[in-house]
Amino acid sequence: MKVSGISIAILICAVLLVSGVSAQTIDKTSGYNVDLVKSSQLSAVVVPMTAGSMSQGQTNWYTYTVPSGTPSLTVDLNWGNPANSLALTVIAPDGTIGPYYDTSGTGRITLLIKKTGTLAPGTWNIKVYGDHVTGLQRYNLQTY
Repeated sequence: MKVSGISIAILICAVLLVSGVSAQTIDKTSGYNVDLVKSSQLSAVVVPMTAGSMSQGQTNWYTYTVPSGTPSLTVDLNWGNPANSLALTVIAPDGTIGPYYDTSGTGRITLLIKKTGTLAPGTWNIKVYGDHVTGLQRYNLQTY
């Protein structure tokens, strides 16, 4: 199997991210430990990003497949406008995690979700809700 330089760079960034993150545990729900990660603690990671937009009261849904044996999941919702408030809820096959709101005033919510052992494999649903939005708010969502 041929490995490109980009693949190696992505792997190195991912390893640095996971090993270098220190976060504050903010919730223990459904057996999951949910840590709030500050954007300053994130390394530059190249992962697919979903761009979206929403208005007041709107809900957008996304799915992410967690393979068997996965130790953690990072969900990063970034809209960059603290004047608007979005809510983030993650629904695992074995429980609901959230909702969470931006408490840092940055327009960003980054969660590191872990569980003793491994995460429940299967389809995870991610709900982004326009809690308090004036006009149209654009955002980026990354899961890795």
